[in-house]
Amino acid sequence: MTVRPVSPAEAPSTATFTIGDVVRHRVFPFRGVIFDVDPVFNNTEEWWESIPEAIRPRKNQPFYHLFAENEESAYVAYVSQQNLLPDGEGDPIAHPGVTQMFSGRTNGRYQLRDQIRN
Repeated sequence: MTVRPVSPAEAPSTATFTIGDVVRHRVFPFRGVIFDVDPVFNNTEEWWESIPEAIRPRKNQPFYHLFAENEESAYVAYVSQQNLLPDGEGDPIAHPGVTQMFSGRTNGRYQLRDQIRN
């Protein structure tokens, strides 16, 4: 088996954000709270190819699962790191999933609910 060296451009980047962080999309008008992180792209090829090529993100970067909201609705979003910025609004996220997974906020970051141990 031949192992090809990975160039710096191909190497996955480290996650900038973590679970509980409030972020906003760099281009589209929505914000959300992160509830899961994939170190690299972990969705379907069909989903990735549905993004117009001119704005399609690289796969070798963290992707974040968000409880997202805009002015019209609440939904779950899957967003590449290159398309997220820290949210400076400070307002809470009203998505119903937030209260199910998080207990509240401390210093602007949502805190995970304590897990019930069996």
